[in-house]
Amino acid sequence: MLGDSQFLAGYCVLLADPIVSSLNDMSSDARAIFLEDMVVVGDAVLRCTDAYRINYEILGNADPALHAHIFPRYMSEPDERRRAPIWQYGKALRVSVAFDLQRDKALMERLRREIAAMGKTV
Repeated sequence: MLGDSQFLAGYCVLLADPIVSSLNDMSSDARAIFLEDMVVVGDAVLRCTDAYRINYEILGNADPALHAHIFPRYMSEPDERRRAPIWQYGKALRVSVAFDLQRDKALMERLRREIAAMGKTV
């Protein structure tokens, strides 16, 4: 799903299904599927935006449900920010562009088509 914040257009969050606390609570097969799905989403974001790379983060510090943050990174970001973890932008900036269904619907559809083209369902 697209993240609540879209200050970096294409930011996504991948949720585990069924819900587990961490990768360590999954079987080897389930881990492989989750991690493959994470990369598939990253590939789709690369193809649907002008991002030059993707940062992947699985933190598990505040939320006890396994999820992965998929952050597109853009050459238009300031050098000092582009080379740092996304969290160093500060919360005020990270939440400055909230998800908006009307604005983000076209990107969601492009992502859905890209993911389907890779043989996955959304």
